[in-house]
Amino acid sequence: MLEGVLIAESLRAGAQLTGIPLRITKLTRVEMTDPGQDQPRIWTLLDFAADALEAERLADQLASCLSSTGGWYTDFHTSRETFVVFADKVFRYARGQAEGRREAQDYGRSVGVPEQQLDWHA
Repeated sequence: MLEGVLIAESLRAGAQLTGIPLRITKLTRVEMTDPGQDQPRIWTLLDFAADALEAERLADQLASCLSSTGGWYTDFHTSRETFVVFADKVFRYARGQAEGRREAQDYGRSVGVPEQQLDWHA
């Protein structure tokens, strides 16, 4: 099983994620106190789960769906790996591996992700 969170507002207009069965486990609307530049104040969080065998394909599809502006990413994990997905870029590393996490965070900073949002689960 894989689990993650997708912010609906991070998707490009016209983006479609198809062919991968996702189960929405929670849907939440939150007001951000300090959104990043080009990010709305209200976010829709979609907690999701899927078969772990779909992880690589899901990461690739999400990379093509996320907006390249606004400093967006999504993350999900299996029991062994963490995936951090930006527009057209995927980081994949063993859960808890500091080097992989640091590389993803450095890339996030380079594309405008605010520091306080670089807090995904290990």
